[in-house]
Amino acid sequence: APAAVNTALQLRCQRGRMASMAEPPVIDIDMDAFWQDPYPALADLRASAPVAFVPQLDGIVMTRRDDISVWEKRIDVFSSEQPGGLMTRLMGQNMMRHDGAPHATQRRQVQPAVSPRTVGRHWREAFRDAARVILKDLSSRRSADLCVEYAMLLSGEALRLITGLEAVSAREMDAHSQAMIDGIANYAGDPEIEARCLASVAALDAAIDERIARFESAPTDTESLAGNSMIAVLTRCGAPHDQIRANVKLAISGGQNEPRDAIAGAIWALLSHPDQLALALDGSVGWDRVFEEYVRWMSPIGMSPRRIAADARVAGTDITAGGRAFLMFSAANRDPAHFDDPDRFDVRRDTRKHIAFGAGPHFCAGAFAARALVADVALPMIFDRLPALRLDPDHPVVFRGWAFRGPVTMHACWH
Repeated sequence: APAAVNTALQLRCQRGRMASMAEPPVIDIDMDAFWQDPYPALADLRASAPVAFVPQLDGIVMTRRDDISVWEKRIDVFSSEQPGGLMTRLMGQNMMRHDGAPHATQRRQVQPAVSPRTVGRHWREAFRDAARVILKDLSSRRSADLCVEYAMLLSGEALRLITGLEAVSAREMDAHSQAMIDGIANYAGDPEIEARCLASVAALDAAIDERIARFESAPTDTESLAGNSMIAVLTRCGAPHDQIRANVKLAISGGQNEPRDAIAGAIWALLSHPDQLALALDGSVGWDRVFEEYVRWMSPIGMSPRRIAADARVAGTDITAGGRAFLMFSAANRDPAHFDDPDRFDVRRDTRKHIAFGAGPHFCAGAFAARALVADVALPMIFDRLPALRLDPDHPVVFRGWAFRGPVTMHACWH
């Protein structure tokens, strides 16, 4: 009799627990429409199902700013370590795919190459030199696709400097970055995309190994540009070669596409909103404000994928360990709980709550370099050097992407 009573009690408790569970709703997304413009679907999710399972992504999607800000820091639940994830499998395990002490150690090793001090002493003026060369060529012309002929080239030149890969051209840097970005977002498993990614990984590994060997045989002056590059800094601290390769490729995958898309996209945003451009040109707002509002409004990095390492209740919804989650920065940055009229581009806005660079221990290590490149160099210099800059009406600007978003082309004219 006692055993029967215990069994009945256990069954009642189990039913009670099951009744109290709130499983995430299953929400389907049209992935073609999502790739063209993710913001309508993200707004619907944020309003009605802020924690939802999306079959097309085979994962949990989180869309509210406060939930993401809190839970991104909970690496015990949302782990960045993804042994079988696309980035780890295709590019090697970099610091983004580590948590805790291993992540902190690798971050400290990389930091001297991208710290505010290094950006101020070395990279900012080097970025200006690169921009002067590109703009000198453009000034002799009357029109161009500024995605390709300015944003891509300038981002590539900046990466050649920061990484130390002098033998890789800016255009090659962009091609390798795009191939890796496509590869790590290839959740549909397209074999051609994976093959392109692996080819770029092999080419970059060879170039990185050559620079490691050169820095090991002839250490560079810490006051020189080359001596402050990522490969030089990591070689000097004795980081393992596979770790150097993985973290330099991480810098290329994110450090090319996101600044490129932010430069071209912000130029388009200003030309599309002449009243906002006027505020920047007359000094009413700084170019840093333009940059911060743009990355809030049109997040170049749309999400961060995580492995669900433990059961948890998030926003009243129970999630189960073993799956994956997508923390949607792009949705968080348009959360009306923190931003009035969030779909509007407004350079006067208070953007302090945006999380375009992340919100936890994985906050983007290259954020200072990106701000210097875009806000201090790319934007003010192009509007200064190309008179009467305007969009080409014969070539509409088209944006694409949800994991990484930016203009595909951006044709402009000037006197």
